[in-house]
Order: sequence, then C-alpha cells, then structure tokens
Amino acid sequence: MDKQTKLHYMNRIDEKLNQLPWFVTEFIDSRKRKLSPTTLLNYCHDYIIFFDWLVAENLTTASRTEISLASLETLTIREVENFLSFLEYQLGNTNLTINRKLSSLKSLFDYLQNKAETAELKPYIQRNVMAKMDLNVVKESQETIANRIEGKILREDEFETFRQFVAHDFGEVNKENKRIHNFHQMNRERDTAIVSLILGSGLRLSEVAGINLEDLDLSKAIVRVIRKGNKEQYVYFSKQALLDVESYLQIRESRYKPEKLEPFLFIAAPIGRKGKSRRLTQRSIEKLIEKYAAAFGKPALTVHSLRHSFATRYHLENNDVPRLKNQLGHSSIQTTMIYTHLTDEEMRKAVDNMDR
Repeated sequence: MDKQTKLHYMNRIDEKLNQLPWFVTEFIDSRKRKLSPTTLLNYCHDYIIFFDWLVAENLTTASRTEISLASLETLTIREVENFLSFLEYQLGNTNLTINRKLSSLKSLFDYLQNKAETAELKPYIQRNVMAKMDLNVVKESQETIANRIEGKILREDEFETFRQFVAHDFGEVNKENKRIHNFHQMNRERDTAIVSLILGSGLRLSEVAGINLEDLDLSKAIVRVIRKGNKEQYVYFSKQALLDVESYLQIRESRYKPEKLEPFLFIAAPIGRKGKSRRLTQRSIEKLIEKYAAAFGKPALTVHSLRHSFATRYHLENNDVPRLKNQLGHSSIQTTMIYTHLTDEEMRKAVDNMDR
C-alpha cells in the first residue's frame, strides 16, 4: 500500500475514532505498527455497531463516545450472545462475518484486561466477558469451498466474452442513455485493462488498486505488487492483459490529465471542471466490476471471483500447484489446492477425450 492510500485510510480511521470512546483510540494506536489500515478500519466499523447496540438495548445510559469501561466490565455472557444473535438475524451476517466481528471485540477486551494499565499499574478492566465467548464452528472442506466458488467464476470462452463486454458491448447496450454511454466511452480502456489484468494474473483487489506506473515492466509483462504481510513480489500477467494495459496507457495522460509525475496507474475520472486526478480506490474498482457483472448477466461476479477464474483456468491448463501458489501469493499450498477440486470435472472430460 503506497503512502497516499495509507494516508487516506488513516484519515478515515481518525474520523471513526472521533465517534468512539477514548479507550478504543488507545487500542487502535497500539496496533498501528502491526495491523494494516484496512484491518484497523474494519475494527472501527465493528466497534461502532457494537456500541450502538449497547445504547439501543439500554445496557448503558451514555452516548456511544461516552461509554465507560465499567459498562464493558459488567456485560454478561447472555447479553453478548444476544448481540451475536442480532448480528445474525437482524443484520444477516454469516458465521464467518460474526466470527470476524467477535474477534475484533476479543482483541479490544484482551487489550483492556491484559495490556493497558492505569497510572496505578492496574488493568483497565478486571473481568473480560469476551474471553468466555467461543467463535462459531465453521468447517468447510476444500470441496465445499470449491463448489461455492464454482458458480461465481468465468469459464472457457467467457473470459474473452466478458472482456469484450467491458471494452465494447456495455456501451452498445446503453447507447440510448447518453450519460452512461459517455461515461463508458471515457473509461472503457481503463476498465478493460483492470478486468484483463485480474483475469490475466489473479491479482488481489488491493494489489490492483495499489499499482504505480513504476511498478510495471511492460517488456517482461510483470508487475511489482505488495502482497499480504507487506511482502514485495513480481507477478507475471498475460499477453492480452499487456495489450489492454498498453492501450490504456496510450490515453491515460490525455484523457485523465494526471498531475505531473502522478505515480498511480489507474486513475479516477476527474469531477467538475477543476477536478484533480486521484487514484481509483478499491471500492471504486469493486463497484465498476459489480456494474459490468450485473449488465453481463452474472451479478455474482466480483473482483475476487475474477481472481478465482484466473486460478481455475491456470490450474486446468498447467496443472502446476506450486507455481500457482506463488502466482496468487498464497502463504499455504492448502489454500491453492481448492482449485484442484474446481477443475476435477474438466480433467475427467479431458482424460475421457483421449479415448476418442
């Protein structure tokens, strides 16, 4: 994550902390060296939901920003169970999402009990109800995960069909709507390059959004990215992605008018006459994929499922799990093995065809 993007997230974190009790700010500050800004921002969102629930349930008489440590110390297991039920039945959260939010709370309460100290060297809270709460049991086999992913990815000729839809057909479908048509004409090279790059490399959303011009080596069709754990890696991308990135670079300066020496690759369209260029955010990339996917007739497509699409196709054509693991930036080969299950049926058909 580059400095500008990191600063953007840190500013958003500060905005959220202004809406939270003082001890949350202290906890977040203690984690800034070890956790990514996006993780810390998610923590803030989770805490706002939790503290708003405390207020709504009359478990505190204070406002959200004034909630005391004593209110947390006296929470019961039953009350926390009610909060988890609220997440599931009122907010519609999955078990995985509930686990993530509960983990956020466990981290905060652990800090308050075991790390933070008063001037008298006493812990902020003596009793930690979150330590007594168990995460939901979520056991999914690789086959189950593969089956869940299977219906949300592109297969075979759909790669090029979807790419062509983004590059051309979306504009034709919406030619009667001048606003949508003109916006597509403005951004189609950029959007095609984004889609093509993900389908041709398997990059993560954060990695695509974080690319700077200096990270590209077009002569070798590789891009430098910062992967999970702040690890630097050079990742190969396909010939089609190279062509689409080159087409975008030809119009990038004239159409988006970036500031001199502006480093980022993908630029958001300027807003207003004096609008300045700025990096296309992760959320903006998610939204543009959602837009094209819905119009294409596959609304389940996301940035992440485009990454899955690349991985499935790569494994089917190369059957080289160790190299796929490296390409995707997985820390464990077990994660990469999901794609062997996704391609079992294709492999069976390929073997059957040998007898014809």
